[in-house]
Amino acid sequence: MSDQETVREPGAPHVSVLLDEVVGALASGPGDVVVDGTFGAGGYTRAILATGASVIAFDRDPSVARFAAEFAATANSSATDSRFRLIQDRFSQITEYLEDASVDGVTLDLGVSSMQLDEAERGFSFMRDGPLDMRMGADGPTAADLVNELDQVELARILYVYGEEHASRRIASFIVKRRGERPFTRTLDLAHVIERALGGRKGAKVHPATRSFQGLRIAVNAELEELEAGLVAAERVLKPGGRLAVVTFHSLEDRIVKNFLAERAGRTPGGSRHAPPVEAGAPPSFQLISSKAIAPGEAELAVNPRARSSKLRAAVRTQAPVWSAA
Repeated sequence: MSDQETVREPGAPHVSVLLDEVVGALASGPGDVVVDGTFGAGGYTRAILATGASVIAFDRDPSVARFAAEFAATANSSATDSRFRLIQDRFSQITEYLEDASVDGVTLDLGVSSMQLDEAERGFSFMRDGPLDMRMGADGPTAADLVNELDQVELARILYVYGEEHASRRIASFIVKRRGERPFTRTLDLAHVIERALGGRKGAKVHPATRSFQGLRIAVNAELEELEAGLVAAERVLKPGGRLAVVTFHSLEDRIVKNFLAERAGRTPGGSRHAPPVEAGAPPSFQLISSKAIAPGEAELAVNPRARSSKLRAAVRTQAPVWSAA
């Protein structure tokens, strides 16, 4: 997955971000069962299957079925070797399909996938013209619905909170003014209006529409709520000693994962002379594999520029019970 849009050559292979690091963090092997919560084009699944482990993959995007066929043909080549299964649903729904403490690993690769960015008809790209959709699944409101129907205040809020766009009010004003003339239906149309609102590119390395498109996509797909629910679900289905590996692509995602794991690992602030200590929670349900996020190395960045903002955080499930819902 990725939140960095760059132009790839037609037919160029999908490259999974931090692949070796994810596989290393999961430490899976024969007999293990690993959940690939964001299957996409199957990069992590392929590497996990190569360790001898079985994979239960989740993805809400109906288009990934074409990639799953390859794994079903090879991993399930006999009645005694059924090591791959794809469930077409959100990863937050893992507990609807799996028993508590039933898997050895869970990995989540967040953001929008490279294949979604590269397929203009999906409507994620501000560099390729397509319908203004942005849905990862097949239902719910589209990005066009949001930009054409939300009031200016709510539209600005989405761009600011989810896109971290500081010029959100100005952009929302331009969008509302233009949609009064005709509704938005295409990605490049919206990208051009955002560019005008920000005064053009002026040699900027990052396209002016980057943050706004991120904000709209996150809102359309309820991505942050999905992540929060998915982390709680992973805690439930992991066995003691099972491992969680999550790759994020922007600060909103990373903050949620960082705070979740820190809390579950019992890393509550110790207090100071200005503030009392924070009361400790339940016994730690995770142990951090690394106190800091793992970033891609120079060699990976040279091959895959879309990896530049990615971070991996990983932890091991302890013997402690699942934390109760807040």
